[in-house]
Amino acid sequence: MATIANILVGIVALLHIGFLILEMFLWDKPFGRKTFGLKREFATESKALAMNQGLYNGFLAAGLIWGLSSGDSATKIFFLSCVIVAGIFGAATVSRTIIFVQALPAALALLFVFLT
Repeated sequence: MATIANILVGIVALLHIGFLILEMFLWDKPFGRKTFGLKREFATESKALAMNQGLYNGFLAAGLIWGLSSGDSATKIFFLSCVIVAGIFGAATVSRTIIFVQALPAALALLFVFLT
């Protein structure tokens, strides 16, 4: 059970590394614009905001990796909870798909962390 929990936490961390890359480096590039459905002008104007979002996603990934490397369940629980809150907020304010891409994987990982 602990192995499954750690794999799921690792997947959530990798997702957030991916979000970091998309938001910090690809936001105004064709792939980033297509991923987020952005017009070129908007992507250019909002690039600094997206980079800030990407940095926060990097902090979430770092916290999850810290939890994995230390084996500390409390750290995993804290950062998974942060991811869930961010996913719920993003779903309420930006796009409902965020609940499935961000919050649901974190909730599943959190469930398995609690079960271990």
